[in-house]
Amino acid sequence: MPSSKILRLQETDNVAVALTRIPGGEALPVGGISAATSIPSGHKVALAAIAEGDEITKYGQIIGFASADIAAGEHVHVHNVEMRDFDRDPAVGSKTSSTDIVDKVPEFMGYRRPSGRIGTRNYVGVVSTVNCSATAVQHIARGLDARVSAEFPNIDGVVPITHSQGCGSAIGGEGDKNLQRVLGGFCRHPNFCFVIVVGLGCEAMQVARLVSAEGLEPGAYLRTLTIQGSGGLRSTIAEAIAQADGVLQEANSAERVPIPASELTLALQCGGSDGYSGITANPALGRAVDTLVGLGGTAILAETPEIYGAEHLLTQRAESPEIAEKLLARIRWWEDYTKRNGGEMNNNPSPGNKAGGLTTILEKSLGAVAKGGSTNLRGVYEYAEPIDTKGFVFMDSPGYDPASITGEVASGANVICFTTGRGSVYGNKPVPSIKLATNSAMYERMIEDMDINCGDLLDGTATIDGKGEEILEMILRVASGEPTKSEEFGLGDYEFVPWQIGAVM
Repeated sequence: MPSSKILRLQETDNVAVALTRIPGGEALPVGGISAATSIPSGHKVALAAIAEGDEITKYGQIIGFASADIAAGEHVHVHNVEMRDFDRDPAVGSKTSSTDIVDKVPEFMGYRRPSGRIGTRNYVGVVSTVNCSATAVQHIARGLDARVSAEFPNIDGVVPITHSQGCGSAIGGEGDKNLQRVLGGFCRHPNFCFVIVVGLGCEAMQVARLVSAEGLEPGAYLRTLTIQGSGGLRSTIAEAIAQADGVLQEANSAERVPIPASELTLALQCGGSDGYSGITANPALGRAVDTLVGLGGTAILAETPEIYGAEHLLTQRAESPEIAEKLLARIRWWEDYTKRNGGEMNNNPSPGNKAGGLTTILEKSLGAVAKGGSTNLRGVYEYAEPIDTKGFVFMDSPGYDPASITGEVASGANVICFTTGRGSVYGNKPVPSIKLATNSAMYERMIEDMDINCGDLLDGTATIDGKGEEILEMILRVASGEPTKSEEFGLGDYEFVPWQIGAVM
């Protein structure tokens, strides 16, 4: 990617991205034009005059429409760009291709669980079915963590899984099903060597119903109890810790063994995005995803509101009309969902996204889908639904990062890659989260939180292919136990956020 003041992504684009702050009046290296006003770094500048009502194009795609006449060299942003409806051709399956699985697959050092599933970490989980048991879960986790830290060095720690839900919602409703799938997914997640599930006893999300509906098998690796059935809070805490005593030694004896990279399931996420996200970190991550899929692995794209306006790029890659229709059905659901709650899809981007140069959800989405690479779309899943397909897939979720990643982890992700331009500090337990910075300035400013800098793509010292290789190499090292920056800081105790839908009664 050559060094310059601006970057035009496609020849058909009528805007370019400022690679640094451009003062007003400074000449631009295209068409003999100058910046009409100061253009912030990451923001867009018009390459030609754009009449009111005309399309604004970036990535070779429509990102909005001029809400006023825009002169060549003028700053193009929220003050002169608006959203309008326009047709997007789904062109189902028009860009599918064969994916060759390589013969020699690299390995990482992971945990092979008795279930056959593959873990990248070795945690104990303590899971609440309802907010009413959250305090008990916190006490149990603290008690066990003290023992683990002192006596069991091969256990990574104890994770309290607490939340604000579990009662007051319609049993069998959308929100109830979301929570049930999330709790089920965490209870069987291979990054947990042992899980204790704690309920109150009278809640809507009954322990017995959860176990039955999710096909969980209480036994050596999964224990359940309720506060009411155990005789109160103190008795419950004591009983849970006693149940764990006989399991910790065995959990500590778990050993990492060579595992093919095809057993990796990668959660893809972007948060605190900026004008560079779709130019650097997201396409570089997409290149790593293409390689991982070619190795037989799995990658999960999510955040349905943040593919809005770019869904046609995914339906073009759908392996069947049914897969494409399932994705489009979720788009229609979100249009209705936001409307009946007094919002609109363009309420996203956030203020931080806009400060970083993103103007409309169309622009944000076109950059966001780049995380998914270029291979076929092989499945579309509901929130937290178990992923049972290898390759590139999509999981429905909100754009809110903690809620989205909670669903991806519940679906089976054992590594997370998180791109950020403004500087997210997200971390997860029990799954390691790798942070990819979209620009060098933020990377240097927040180097204690960032794992990889993709900003060097802007100055021509790195390539998309090379950066993709760097990302995949780190994924394999992290899967083998190398701690991420967020793990070193201990992040992840408060990031369990199931997506809540529906009335609370």
